[in-house]
Amino acid sequence: MGSGSKLKNILIHPNFLTLFRMAAAPGIVILLMFPPSRLFTFLAAILFSAAAITDYLDGYFARTRGLISNFGKVMDPLADKLIVSCSLIMMVSAKWIPAWIVCVIIGRELAVTGLRSIIIGGGEDVSASSLGKYKTGFQIAAIIPLLLHFPYFGINFHAIGMFFLWGALVLTVWSGADYFIRFKNLLKI
Repeated sequence: MGSGSKLKNILIHPNFLTLFRMAAAPGIVILLMFPPSRLFTFLAAILFSAAAITDYLDGYFARTRGLISNFGKVMDPLADKLIVSCSLIMMVSAKWIPAWIVCVIIGRELAVTGLRSIIIGGGEDVSASSLGKYKTGFQIAAIIPLLLHFPYFGINFHAIGMFFLWGALVLTVWSGADYFIRFKNLLKI
């Protein structure tokens, strides 16, 4: 196997893609620390988009190539939460989105992460539900135009992002409640 083939295998390995997503989070934070400009917000949106694509690809490669690992099972959802949380927090600091919505979204993510730990301890399957997948889709659909922030070609990307953010908020609460209802027997409270 040549060095080019080895490099390709590393670059499409699910764990490498998860690590890329984790590394993208501070990149987005740094880009959004500068005064808002079309260049920095565009680069932040591109970096977030690339990370979102790796979220799909790492799961696809893990399943189709038999590369599912304990690292991936734990770190993949954490990488998702890290990039979403960092992006949302930076947009709150820029006063682009309401802080309370971000508190609800991040609070749900932390609560579900804790619940997932309990579920794993109970030997149950912690695969994302269809509601959770829709929630993630809406979060991505909200964050990309919100990161763009400025109008391009007469399109108000901020308004589009806010529309999807409200949808993400509804799905965040709904999917979080669904998780707790489905696994209430493991909580023993």
